[in-house]
Amino acid sequence: MASDLGQPPPAKCPPRAPTTITDIGDDLLCEIFLLLPSLPSLVRAALACRTFLHAVRSSRAFRRRFRALHHPQLLGFFRETGREAIPPFVPVRRSSDPDLTAAVSGSDFFLFRLPEDSDSTPGWELKCCHDGYLGLANNVTEQIAAYNPLTQALHLFPQPLREILSKGLFPQPQRPKEIRMEVLEFHILFSEEDQRVFRMACVQFRNISKVPVCVAVFSPATREWQVLPWPAPPQPVDDDGDDWFGFCPGMQMSGFVYWKHKSKAYLLVLDNVTQQFSRVNLPHFLGKIDPTLFKLGQTKGGKLCMVTADDSDANIGTLVVHVWGADDDGVEKWMLEDTFPLSTFIDADKYLTEDDTTVQIEAVIDGFVYLSIKYDDYAESLISFCLETAELNTLFDDTYASPAYPYIMSWPPSLVCNKVSPCLKTPLEGKPWNLRYLAVD
Repeated sequence: MASDLGQPPPAKCPPRAPTTITDIGDDLLCEIFLLLPSLPSLVRAALACRTFLHAVRSSRAFRRRFRALHHPQLLGFFRETGREAIPPFVPVRRSSDPDLTAAVSGSDFFLFRLPEDSDSTPGWELKCCHDGYLGLANNVTEQIAAYNPLTQALHLFPQPLREILSKGLFPQPQRPKEIRMEVLEFHILFSEEDQRVFRMACVQFRNISKVPVCVAVFSPATREWQVLPWPAPPQPVDDDGDDWFGFCPGMQMSGFVYWKHKSKAYLLVLDNVTQQFSRVNLPHFLGKIDPTLFKLGQTKGGKLCMVTADDSDANIGTLVVHVWGADDDGVEKWMLEDTFPLSTFIDADKYLTEDDTTVQIEAVIDGFVYLSIKYDDYAESLISFCLETAELNTLFDDTYASPAYPYIMSWPPSLVCNKVSPCLKTPLEGKPWNLRYLAVD
């Protein structure tokens, strides 16, 4: 009888739960994000939802891999202040990259947030550019500013008085005219854990052999400048009395500030953490090299490197790369890494005569060398050169103007998990440029 009725219908399988974006694991998301073309594209994707943001923030390994696979993101360059009240900014224009356009247009590169004074002409002078922050000084209002145009985070400090820098440092009374001081340098010293935590340091070199360097740090707690009793730097054996009164502008990277002596082959190095000075010797032939033909930087692997040119003439010059490392005997020194003829970087269609085309080294950042190519008085280009792949990329064609400060987009604090911004608390608001960034179609 049962056979006449046939087999019972098969039981229906329960419907599968729909797959949502939250079902994708962090590892897979990170692999997908590595395929994005640039850092602005990553920022836009990460801020789309909390799941994406958590995946990016929770992995230091992902940050290292992303940086290794992508060029440093140049957003433009600041020209040195002339008669302008603020340093003029020239953005990268690339209509095919909407994320880059969004990053530039959503930022304050006109520096509107800086305090304005009706009599402050020339106004704000750009002193340094590091990790997305600009260090600016206004001699009229006697203020110093640390400003991030992308996040629009602004910190104002009073300039250190000359009396503060001089107080209690001279071993014996001296008449003011006997003391020569170079222009003050300002450096933003970042915390290793959180880029939003930093100190403003003021460095001054003098022609006083016993106390040749004065460093003052602004304390956020007391809102005052404190002159640090740091040990004097090691003096060279052939000190001639004025040795400390001749340094090129400081170059800052990875917790250190480096100064090359203008006429002698060594670097003065300041450790931001230990607050100690040290000295690193250079090859002797670099003693009197033109500062425009010498720059320190880092390779993609984070090693200290030195890029120099033996001549600015593009027809005969050579770009030389040294890396600081240990030899077979374990002795740390500068080791030759590679050489490139300067003619490699020249556009043959623009190259006119031997005397017209010159090359300057603008910066070395994360394994990329930025070179200024000047073909004549009216045509100057900025190119990037990858030390690892030898890839050339023209960033500004005939619209660059040196000297200038290339502005490289730093890794945004909102994409970093730290004690200040733990991974479990990931608000999507609070950064004006982020909100405008998300609004771009």
